[in-house]
Amino acid sequence: MTLAQTFNAALAGIASTPRQLLIDGRWSDAADGGTMVTINPATGLPLAELACGRAADIDLAVTAARRAFEGPWSATTPYDRQRMLLRLADLIEANYDTIALLDSLDMGAPITRTQAGRHTAPQLVRYYAGLVPTLRGETITPSVPGAPFVATLREPVGVVGAITPWNAPFRMCVWKAAPALAAGCTIILKPAEQSPLSALLFGQLCLEAGVPPGVVNVVPGMAEAGQRLAEHPDVDKITFTGSTRTGQHIIRASAGNLKRLSLELGGKSAHIILDDADLDLAAPAAAHAVFQNSGQICSAGTRLFVEDGIHDEFVERVLAETATLRMGDPLDPETQIGPLVDQTQKTTVQQYISTGLAEGASLLAGGTDVEAEALAAGSFVSPTVFTGVRDDMTIAREEIFGPVLSILRFSDRDEVIRRANASEYGLGAGLWTQDVSAAHALGRRLRAGTVWVNCYQLMDPAVPFGGYKLSGYGRESGYDHVHEFLETKALWIR
Repeated sequence: MTLAQTFNAALAGIASTPRQLLIDGRWSDAADGGTMVTINPATGLPLAELACGRAADIDLAVTAARRAFEGPWSATTPYDRQRMLLRLADLIEANYDTIALLDSLDMGAPITRTQAGRHTAPQLVRYYAGLVPTLRGETITPSVPGAPFVATLREPVGVVGAITPWNAPFRMCVWKAAPALAAGCTIILKPAEQSPLSALLFGQLCLEAGVPPGVVNVVPGMAEAGQRLAEHPDVDKITFTGSTRTGQHIIRASAGNLKRLSLELGGKSAHIILDDADLDLAAPAAAHAVFQNSGQICSAGTRLFVEDGIHDEFVERVLAETATLRMGDPLDPETQIGPLVDQTQKTTVQQYISTGLAEGASLLAGGTDVEAEALAAGSFVSPTVFTGVRDDMTIAREEIFGPVLSILRFSDRDEVIRRANASEYGLGAGLWTQDVSAAHALGRRLRAGTVWVNCYQLMDPAVPFGGYKLSGYGRESGYDHVHEFLETKALWIR
C-alpha cells in the first residue's frame, strides 16, 4: 500500500472515531449537551465537533472509576491485566494509520513524525505489560522483640486523573494510562481541548481490548473539566504534562485531599557544544533539537551554548541546516515543520520573537510570517534563530514552546555549567564533546532530569524521564513510573 493509499484508508476510518464522552464503558453526550469544535491548525478550518465535558461529567466519570476500582477491577489478577495490555498494544498497532492521521490533523505534527509512533506507542504498552508480574513488596526482619512477621505490600493508589497536553496527543494517553492500568488503578483521561480526537480512539481501543467499564474513562473538555479533576475529593492521584503555570494550579487544587501528583512541566533546556565536538553531527542535531514538532516539546534544546573557538562556524552550520527544513502541509510526507497547534500559540510565539528583537538579540533566520499563500490560513511560524543572546533576555529565560532558537557564546566550561544551571527549569540538557572525561564530569554537573551526550531527545520505555525544579517531579517510563501509581503498605503479624 502506498503512503497516499494509507492516508485515504485512514481518512475513511476517522469517520467512525467517537465524538462523545466515554464514561463507565458507554459513549454519551455531555450532561448539559455542550459541544466543542477542534480546529485543523494547518488550514484554520473546523475538523470535528464533539461533546464537551464539564464538572458534572467529571463527577460521573470519577464515580464510575471508583466503582470499577472497588469492584471487578480489584479482582483482576496480574495475568489478567497483562493480557489486556498486550491486546491493547496489538490494537494500537493495527489501527496506527488512523491514530497518526488524527494527531496530524488535530495538532499539526508532520505525518512522518506521528507515523514514527507506530512502534514506540505499542512498545510502551508492552513494556508496562511486562512489568505487571514484577510488582511486589518484600519481607523485612525487624529488630523488635518477639520477631513478628513483617512484609510490605504494593497496592494501586486508586482513581487516577490524567490531564494530557496537545503536543503529542496519543503518546501522552499511552504514557499516562498504561502504567496506571499495569498498577491496577482506574483512570479518567482529560485530553487537551486542542487535540482530543486520538484520546477518544484510545478509549475505544481499550474497550475492544476487554478493559472493563469504568476502568478507562475519557472526558474531553475545557479548563473547567481539568480543574474539577484536579480538585475532586475522590481522585487519589493526578498525572499531568503541560505548562509549569498550570502545574502550579493543579498543586493548589489538589490540596483538599492531598492527592498524589506526578508533574512533567516546562523546560528551557541548555544544549552545550564544546569546541572538540563532531560538528557534522552536532549542528544538525542542534537544529532538530529545537525545531522538531515546531518547537512544541518541553525538553527542546532552546538555549544553544557554543564555545568561542567554533562559535561562528557552528552558527553557520546550524543556519544551513535550518534552511533545508521544509515547512508545509502536515500530511505531505516531505514536510518537516508543521503549524503550531492554534492561532493563540502562534500569537504567543510571535510576541516572544518581537521581544527578542526589542531586547537586542540579532535575528539570523525566520521571525516573520510565512510567505507561502497556501500556509497563510494556518498557524505556521518559520524556524527562527537568534544570536547575540544574553542570559537575562526573555527569550533565554522563558519557555516559548515554538520554533525559536537562542544561541549563546561561552569561553569557560565552569562558566557554561553555571549559566546552564541558572534556570528555573531542569528538564533536559545536551552536551557534545569527544572527550569522555568531559562527558562524565560536565554531564554530572548539569541539573536536569535527562542529560544527552552526543545525541538529543532519545527516549526509551525503560529509561526514566522527568525534571528538576520548576520542570516538575515524578518520573515517566522506566520501572519507577509504575511505582508512581502504587502505595506501600507495611503489614505486621505477630
